[in-house]
Amino acid sequence: FCPGCRALQPPAPRPDLFRLMDCDRSFRIDARQLQRRFRSLQRAVHPDRFGQRPPKEQYYSEQHSSLINKAYQTLLNPLSRGLYLLELSGVEPAQETDCDADSAFLMEIMEINEKLAEPKNEANLEEIETLIKVKQEELTREVTAAFERDDLQEAKKLLAKMKYFANLEDKLKARKIPS
Repeated sequence: FCPGCRALQPPAPRPDLFRLMDCDRSFRIDARQLQRRFRSLQRAVHPDRFGQRPPKEQYYSEQHSSLINKAYQTLLNPLSRGLYLLELSGVEPAQETDCDADSAFLMEIMEINEKLAEPKNEANLEEIETLIKVKQEELTREVTAAFERDDLQEAKKLLAKMKYFANLEDKLKARKIPS
């Protein structure tokens, strides 16, 4: 907002999402604080509040609201938060082929994929869901430790593994939707 006239201004071209959401630039975040900041910012700039304002301010309001949603979703999810931290540090995220060295990991992913391809069986799906959740939590702890040691290459490898499990999670959700 303009300090003089209180008119909404355009968002910065490439804002730091951590600064926008008033968080430390760290993999470890306080989800409740993030949610409070998200709600507070949305109350201030939500397009519904700008219906009677000039079109330019309405447009800026939509841009800010969209940016705040993006920042919240990026920082709330451990995988996207980790990838964003790597991006801020100038580290390219791992490509699918970077995980090739770990054949045991790839075998595990293949086995889970095969279980997902089997005919629908609720007990089987719940078992896979639990396995994926446990693996994601374990990887999140390992990624946290890697970032705290400032070991960006290790964080990059672990985030590549998290990506595989996120894909499995998406496949699982698609299977669980009643057809």
